[in-house]
Amino acid sequence: MIPEPVGRDFDVVVIGAGAAGENVAGRVVRGGLTAVLVEAELVGGECSYWACMPSKALLRPGTALHGAQTTPGAKEAVTRTLDAAAVLARRNYFTSNWQDDSQVDWVSDTGIELVRGRAALTAPRTVEVAGLDGTQHRLQARHAVVLATGSVPNTPPIEGLQDVDAWGTREATSAGEVPERLAVLGGGVAGTELAQAFARLGSSVTLIARSGLLGSFPEEAAQLVAAGLRADGVELRLHTATERIHANDDGTVHIALADGSTLTADKVLVSTGRRPALAGLGLEHVGFEPDEEGRLRLETDNTGLVTGAGGEGSWLYAVGDAAGRNLYTHQGKYEARATGDAIAARAKGGLDGRPADWSRFAQTANEHAVPGVVFTDPELATVGRSLDRARKDGYNASSVELPIQVAGSSLHAENYEGWAQLVIDEDRKVLLGATFAGPDVAELLHAATVAVVGEVPLDRLWHAVPSYPTISEVWLRLLEKYGL
Repeated sequence: MIPEPVGRDFDVVVIGAGAAGENVAGRVVRGGLTAVLVEAELVGGECSYWACMPSKALLRPGTALHGAQTTPGAKEAVTRTLDAAAVLARRNYFTSNWQDDSQVDWVSDTGIELVRGRAALTAPRTVEVAGLDGTQHRLQARHAVVLATGSVPNTPPIEGLQDVDAWGTREATSAGEVPERLAVLGGGVAGTELAQAFARLGSSVTLIARSGLLGSFPEEAAQLVAAGLRADGVELRLHTATERIHANDDGTVHIALADGSTLTADKVLVSTGRRPALAGLGLEHVGFEPDEEGRLRLETDNTGLVTGAGGEGSWLYAVGDAAGRNLYTHQGKYEARATGDAIAARAKGGLDGRPADWSRFAQTANEHAVPGVVFTDPELATVGRSLDRARKDGYNASSVELPIQVAGSSLHAENYEGWAQLVIDEDRKVLLGATFAGPDVAELLHAATVAVVGEVPLDRLWHAVPSYPTISEVWLRLLEKYGL
């Protein structure tokens, strides 16, 4: 006999206890509501254990070593190779050895309840959970259910791939050893970062991509990253499709490419994008059906409210990767903060309808100022609109770009190579976007984000004097080239 579910009521039920779920739950509790988090895996989510933190922990030692090797006086004092075991041990530290005790303590200390199990909607505002301990729960939400379930990797339709013990990004970032030969399928951010990380750890790496490398970024910036990969020995097979994969008798993997060439690897890493993790959540019970490709897609407004959910009132929200707008942890946390505040305000009658842009309840930055960093060496950092995107969006846009060649960059590293671009709204004379490529340019990005969000006029931005000698002097050179 199936036991009767344990029924409990909360103001807000959050499905998914990753970074976005934690943030939305924290904000509604701060707003005076009760909240429960439902999670089937580790509290803290993908970023903490298999994405942002471990991947950056794998990358940073190689970047630090390379930085020393390109600085006279330091390069004579360092060895030429990384200690792979020490790098992996440091990675383990930053994942808390895949234990979530500290995250669970934070949830409890914040006043949020935690239910470990797999959740599904069975009706509007009703979530049933199959607890990992065998307990069945029925959670009723007075005000909102929030989907913060993250994303799952795409699997490309490659013949034989399903029969090979391939890595996804999870397996790569949690690997206990460094393969002698690694084939990376995918030229996006994760594939590019992990290709360089493992090359610097000692793997012979081949990166295979159907299109170019980092195709959503300006070509000049992507070329600098490609040069950095090649300098580390990564073989780039770009604009090349993978047709077939099969395992050899000796445990290696044979890969056949569309151009007729082949290669052999000890491990294959598949990094071909991600999609919102919405399957199995019972969305069909509240009015949603898969599209022609069999995938569920949600539309959200500027508070994260999902349009088209059945039942009375506005109750279903999605944040982070589940919303499918921007697959960045920092942007998901931003969405969660705005959504949590909006839910609390609506529960108390303090918010009716669509909030004003740039208010604390609105995710306006999603439209205008999404920042992102590719943590390769050199780094690639961008915020806002590219020139093409700005023009497609109807702006009278121009751009100014130049190599990063200032006193700060020459001091930073011998033979420093970098590139910078500003995208400008000619009608309002404000920034629409910015891109920087080069060693350690990620720390330039927040200044650009502030300028885009604040719509700082260029003639006022000219008065923001960069300290000398820093790489930030490139801001002055860009504005001078523009004509200020």
